[in-house]
Amino acid sequence: MASLINSDPADDSGMIPSGEGRSGDSISRSEGRSGDSISRSEGRSGDLAAVRFNSDGLVPAIVQEAATGAVLMLAWMNAEALERTLSTGRTWFWSRSRSEYWCKGETSGDRQWVKEAYYDCDGDTLLFVVDQEGRGACHTGKRTCFFRSFGGGDSGVLGGSARTTLDGDR
Repeated sequence: MASLINSDPADDSGMIPSGEGRSGDSISRSEGRSGDSISRSEGRSGDLAAVRFNSDGLVPAIVQEAATGAVLMLAWMNAEALERTLSTGRTWFWSRSRSEYWCKGETSGDRQWVKEAYYDCDGDTLLFVVDQEGRGACHTGKRTCFFRSFGGGDSGVLGGSARTTLDGDR
């Protein structure tokens, strides 16, 4: 089983933990697909209480592909969308433009199956590591929503002094 919420304050490596072999507060689901629900462990309510929603009751949710590590998309969740995601093992979001819930892939068939779920150090951003089915996550038909880079190149690196800034303080 994979950990769906990482609340290990000792893990500050910047790497996404695999969730294997961890103990403590976590939420996990079995490896199957259809009809799976996420098992509740003791820490879930505490983990959910740590999430800080903005003044509109929303929190940004980053979606990353488990197989490649690619960032697929960013969308918004409210508390209900987060609960739906954790209870169904599928990504659910709140549409700000339509004011309604949407489950990724319900109309397109490009479904996302949650393998791991995390919240950041401030509790104001979520990360979901998923198995992506179908063409991809973007409504344009691309695998990722982040297919355009500044400067027009494929690498996404700006070059020169900007690269030093992107790689860290030097």
